[in-house]
Amino acid sequence: MTQTPEIKSLGDAAISIEFGTAIDADVNARVMALYAALESARAQGALPGIAETVPSFRALAVHYEPLRISRNEVEAALAPYIAAAEPEARVGHAWVLPACYAGAHAPDLADVAERTGLTPDEVVKLHTGAEFRVYILGFVPGFAYLGGVPEVLRLPRRTSPRTAVPAGSVAIAGEMSGVYPLESPGGWHLLGRCPVPMFDANRDPAVFLSPGDRVRFAAIDAAAYDAIMADAAAGRFDVSTLRAED
Repeated sequence: MTQTPEIKSLGDAAISIEFGTAIDADVNARVMALYAALESARAQGALPGIAETVPSFRALAVHYEPLRISRNEVEAALAPYIAAAEPEARVGHAWVLPACYAGAHAPDLADVAERTGLTPDEVVKLHTGAEFRVYILGFVPGFAYLGGVPEVLRLPRRTSPRTAVPAGSVAIAGEMSGVYPLESPGGWHLLGRCPVPMFDANRDPAVFLSPGDRVRFAAIDAAAYDAIMADAAAGRFDVSTLRAED
């Protein structure tokens, strides 16, 4: 039975519409369905007074202008959208991202293998064998939180975060995986590196992955990594070649 969303206050100018209490693909699909419906309505000039909607793993925050619309009016305006929003059976696209799990590109692979009682090859096989779901984007532009890390690989964040994680680093922490779009601080375990930019201001759209997309990783060697990097830097790499069958 589908759980009725719970509406909570977020101060005096926002509410949170909560669809569940856990990170779950079905819960997130309902969040994204409502998000899409409200954004479509706002683009057509509906829902005056609604300033912004922000999706998360399990809830949708709706910010409103309290001088234009009251909390009760917000709930009344949103009620039909909440009732009608149903997730599609499949949203987004499927992608296969190349990743090099060797040498300097994989600084934490041996440690993850030791902590999980696996060999490095077994860790790579598990990571490349999983299908991940893009739940949300956040942290830095283009960083996609990919849910679906195999149970045996679910480790807490590093006790000592790095001050600079290279762009393209493929990482895991808990049940999430991700690819760092830009060099940034980070405390996740680095298993490999992807040569395809997750964020490129010269690309349209600049952000590669979107919520609802599905992602698999494919292991490549260092030579293939360097070749793709060179093509991407020169603007010759076509990301559409990474599309899998939806």
